[in-house]
Amino acid sequence: MPRVLISGGAGFLGSYLCEYYLDAGFQVYCLDNLSTSTGRNIKHLKANPNFYFYKIDIVKKLPSKIRNKKYKLVLNLASPASPPQYQRLAIETLQAGSQGTLNMLEVAAASKARFFHASTSEVYGDPEIHPQPESYWGKVHSYGPRSMYDESKRYAEALIFSYKKAHGVNSCIARFFNTYGPRMDPEDGRVVSNFIMQALSNKPLTIYGDGSQTRSFCYVDDLVQGVVSLINSDVEGPINLGNPGEFTIKELASKIILRTGSSSKVTYLPLPGDDPLQRKPDISLAKKVLKWSPKIELDKGLDKTIAYFEDFINQTPAAKLKTPKPLM
Repeated sequence: MPRVLISGGAGFLGSYLCEYYLDAGFQVYCLDNLSTSTGRNIKHLKANPNFYFYKIDIVKKLPSKIRNKKYKLVLNLASPASPPQYQRLAIETLQAGSQGTLNMLEVAAASKARFFHASTSEVYGDPEIHPQPESYWGKVHSYGPRSMYDESKRYAEALIFSYKKAHGVNSCIARFFNTYGPRMDPEDGRVVSNFIMQALSNKPLTIYGDGSQTRSFCYVDDLVQGVVSLINSDVEGPINLGNPGEFTIKELASKIILRTGSSSKVTYLPLPGDDPLQRKPDISLAKKVLKWSPKIELDKGLDKTIAYFEDFINQTPAAKLKTPKPLM
């Protein structure tokens, strides 16, 4: 039975990839230090005899019980991924992109495994080119309030490129654009989850700036298909994976209020530093070389995500519910 090693496997996207590869007949080795997750997303997988979870920080030397196994695939998704998380864990975020990525590359090289790395549209910073193609080098502030995440992902891409040249590891990189869906952490401060939690609680939806900044939202099922298509190809990347549908934050707020039937109003606060004003992927390359494009429109994806959060609220004591302010 082939093995796959997935770091960050207890997170939002990581849990879906664990599930996918279990269904595909793999033994799944899931690593996560649970610094930004509780393990709730993989609770339903633990009864599967082919699922192995280890609470491990990949920044540290990986134990021999992980290093000494042979893997067909190594997937590196370990990193805080929302502004409140990576600003709270700034040093840890930089370490995950540097030493953590190196440790995972070494496991992949030892196994001659296909190595996948989850990068981000944040490598483009506040872009001057719209939409953003993979050839764009970006406009990133290396010393700003979001730099710990942006630069950790940029460094990881450079490290993978150099490691591939030196050691011949079979690698691929995807740059994600605002993924959303069920299993998002309701407390992580991302704009979709935050707006939904605020709307379901009839609290004001918090918009930073005037709400004219844009984002492109990709439903998680579409992204999983894109990731698997990339891994199964011989494409190296980096390659954009996202939904090119572009919406203002104000439009997103209106959609969520409408679809939840909420009485919430909208409040406006100053725009955070280095917050990108536009974000839209050019997915021409993914369409050409992977034959992939997203299928699920925002309204349909929001309905599925809202239903998940409604269940979450119904199952959670009111005293434990939190709705942190988003930093998009």
